[in-house]
Amino acid sequence: MRTLFVLLTIALLSACSSSKPNQPKSAGSKRTSQYDRATAEYDARTRASRNEPAATQRSAPLSTDPQQARRPETVVPIRPGDAGPATTGAANLQGGEWAITSIKAKFLTIDSSTVRVYMNLTAKTPSGETVTNPASLAEHFLVAYVMYPDYNNRERLGYGNVPLTAENVSREQTGGSGTPYLTLTFDVKRPKEAANAILLTEFTETNSGTKARNDLALRFTAPKLSDRFALFTKNGQQPQLRNYANVGDSVMIGDANGTRKPLYVVRYRHDFDAASSPMNTSPRPAPRSLNVDSTLTVTTNEPFALPKEGLYYFVEDTTDQAGIGLVVADKRFPKLMRPEKLIKPVLYMSTSSEISELSQAQDTKKAFDRYWLSLMSGNEDVARRTLKAYFDRVEEANRLFTTYKEGWKTDKGMIYIVLGAPDRVQRNREREVWVYNRRANVSEVNFTFTKKPNQFVEDHYELVRYIEYQPIWYPIVEAWRTGAIRE
Repeated sequence: MRTLFVLLTIALLSACSSSKPNQPKSAGSKRTSQYDRATAEYDARTRASRNEPAATQRSAPLSTDPQQARRPETVVPIRPGDAGPATTGAANLQGGEWAITSIKAKFLTIDSSTVRVYMNLTAKTPSGETVTNPASLAEHFLVAYVMYPDYNNRERLGYGNVPLTAENVSREQTGGSGTPYLTLTFDVKRPKEAANAILLTEFTETNSGTKARNDLALRFTAPKLSDRFALFTKNGQQPQLRNYANVGDSVMIGDANGTRKPLYVVRYRHDFDAASSPMNTSPRPAPRSLNVDSTLTVTTNEPFALPKEGLYYFVEDTTDQAGIGLVVADKRFPKLMRPEKLIKPVLYMSTSSEISELSQAQDTKKAFDRYWLSLMSGNEDVARRTLKAYFDRVEEANRLFTTYKEGWKTDKGMIYIVLGAPDRVQRNREREVWVYNRRANVSEVNFTFTKKPNQFVEDHYELVRYIEYQPIWYPIVEAWRTGAIRE
């Protein structure tokens, strides 16, 4: 499976602006008319799915400074990067060298003076094979870290080296046939009088000196349940750095100390909306109330199984304002297999009539096959390869971006599915900017995601939408519809 965001540059931002996308050159009034019609159709479809009234699009003001429009103010550029759902970085993959291709990190508080950091790593050999032996990681990489007060403050609060040993590097796997990865675990001491810190961890390839970096916000006072507890495997050995589990699997909510205490669990059965068009600047609909389907109690650091799909919410007290959200999906998730589920993500590349036909079909499997063959003019080989490429991205979006809803439904998931991994990611505490600058006919386009508070998860981001995305978005959608994208 394709690794996320290889060949990126990540920048920690001191003031990451919600800059509008670069406006590409006009392709003529005929093309503009096509974009307008497509936009109206897409937005009509998303409004219909939400039962929203029609609304007038509004445009962001154009910047008079082209450079200002192209990229936000940044400090301390970091090369290279894999920017995962929250706080990840990865190395530039150069031919003939070992490389870290993705990092995903989380901390758990041990006590008032120490946190434990867990990092899921995927690494590649010079021949492109996935590194599965912890000894190979130790042989080819050095690891060090430094702590800063914040993203825009370069005063060092602390630093150190992380030895790579058989005790702190283990091999894990995402499901029975998922992508293998390595987990690095190490403890970090609280700097004197610091309540929070930004941990910057650096992996250096010993032969070439190529570096991969990850930034992780630490909270030493740990007021949140999610700072102390996380989803663990049933044996309690390693936390699962994700917001989903599979129905019927044995899991546990654990911590670094083996604490046993009751947690109250609420199950919501709710089908959340998919992301709306990047050009849909209408006000977001008011959040709908979630209806409680059932409740239960579990004990931390004891395995349990959740027998039904849905959104589960774990809290210490029923009056708590924030807890741990967990999407429980079918056995094959993050892969989608059932026809009734496969038809939904094609929303991002389909017309309203196509979606209606798929949704109302008596035989969903036949309708789904007919949909792809009709797009590819009956060419089964092109249809097969394009379908695989599209749903590989859907699977990856589910794996990387699932929050309180499936990853393909999120704003990040939508952009990732249609455009692929960004070429560069810039981030600060409030925003994350995905930069695409290697697309035909577009010098550079930015997608800004703003971090929003959410009771279920920490990494909930919403896209800043602009109608100027039209001439960028629809040619790529058309490329999917004609089979021009097959990987």
